Amino acid sequence: MTDRQTDATERRLGRLYGVGLGPGDPELVTVKAAGLIAKADVIAYHSARHGRSIARSIAEHYLTGSQIEEKLVYPITVETTDHPGGYRGALDDFYEEASARLAAHLDAGRDVVVLAEGDPLFYGSYQHMHKRLAHRYPTEVVPGVTSVSAAAARLGKPLVEAEEVLTIIPGTLPEEELTARLAATDSAVVMKLGRTFPTVKRALERSGRLAEAQYVERAFMPGERTAPLAEVDEEGVPYFSVAVLPSRVAQLDSDGQPYDGSPVASDGVGEVVVVGTGPAGPLWLTPEARGALARATDLVGYTTYIDRVPVRPGQLRHGSDNKVEAERAEFALDLARRGRKVAVVSSGDPGVFAMATAVLEAACADPYRSVPVRILPGMTAAHAAASRAGAPLGHDYATVSLSDRLKPWEVVAKRLRAAAEADLVLALYNPGSQSRTTQVGLTKELLLEYRAADTPVVMARDVGGPTERVRTVRLGDLDPAQVDMRTILLIGSSQTQAVARDNGTEVVWTPRRYPEA
Repeated sequence: MTDRQTDATERRLGRLYGVGLGPGDPELVTVKAAGLIAKADVIAYHSARHGRSIARSIAEHYLTGSQIEEKLVYPITVETTDHPGGYRGALDDFYEEASARLAAHLDAGRDVVVLAEGDPLFYGSYQHMHKRLAHRYPTEVVPGVTSVSAAAARLGKPLVEAEEVLTIIPGTLPEEELTARLAATDSAVVMKLGRTFPTVKRALERSGRLAEAQYVERAFMPGERTAPLAEVDEEGVPYFSVAVLPSRVAQLDSDGQPYDGSPVASDGVGEVVVVGTGPAGPLWLTPEARGALARATDLVGYTTYIDRVPVRPGQLRHGSDNKVEAERAEFALDLARRGRKVAVVSSGDPGVFAMATAVLEAACADPYRSVPVRILPGMTAAHAAASRAGAPLGHDYATVSLSDRLKPWEVVAKRLRAAAEADLVLALYNPGSQSRTTQVGLTKELLLEYRAADTPVVMARDVGGPTERVRTVRLGDLDPAQVDMRTILLIGSSQTQAVARDNGTEVVWTPRRYPEA
């Protein structure tokens, strides 16, 4: 509290109150809010230019009739303006003028209650007064029931349970951003529908969440309505309405089935989604991938990769060894044929030395030809490693797996030689393992026929993981004994630079321009 707030009594300053009124029913106004409204010297409330205030109508029962009322009328709502600062400039001027009016009462020693629908600090108009006045006057905020809680109550559906994440989203976001956030979260409430409703509905459909979405209009107010959102006519949707994605966990019984007893994949149509999870933890997981993992009834994959995915009630996890790709793919497709929603978990990008090929190969043969299959991209290990080192992949490059488990070493060597002759940067996957110890040494010998010994080599191990180590060596100094299956090698071209910067770090980059012959 500032000195000015501390000596408020001596200076006879009034006290500012931001009072939440709840969603609309006067009986949901808290006891404290009602008492403050009744005792206030000044009651302030916002309204549009028509002059009607929902906040005042909620609080009317608690007004005494002898209080000063300050009607704070917005100069604009959604319409255009000729204000030189545009829409935002017009509002900023309004907030300055409104806060000055309230400050005059506070300076005169009058207590001011600013009414706010819902909660004062939750998308509320009061917060603009708070930012301008709370550091100058004694201030108290009285919370109220939000429209989020009101909507859940009217639906009779829990919002979140256990470790589920609830996301509150303004419907005014661009459609692409709405889609990404809806896909990535467990539960959600989209605020401020009205004219944004068509965009929100499209985003729900694109994110695969429309079937779950519920619509709540004017909760605890006259004209209240609830319905599945997919059935709501776009015409006439008011601002005081929300879209709700309720808890998924709460809809499951003890056996992981919906309470109505239907299969989890209730539409009866299964599918396989091959999900790229990136090279490590959740920071590199795309919203689309996150949403697919959350919606799946079954996870299938290498046990190490499945363990990176949070456990969700009702979701089955089928882990296996990393050498049974074909069997894993067929198992996932068999589950989908039975109506399951299957996510095949793949590290990095599923199309780069990973599970997408195995799934598609099986899906193109009987009896899986009709099973829907989708591939969701992920951050590749090569790109992640490159970002840690600088920009070694800034020009043309080739990606080669050094594993000879699925192709003979002669083929690997031929491709390495061709890439070296073309002076391409090389991203080398699967360089070594307990059973493969010679490939890195052979690769080094081959490349030294074409590259200088001081060619930069980025050695990146467990990028994004807890044991991450990224360092740059020279090709002539590359030690095969320090390379294992979790390491990726980025070997520069003749143009790749390794430069020490003033902060003591060394960055590796390959110019985009290649010299003429």
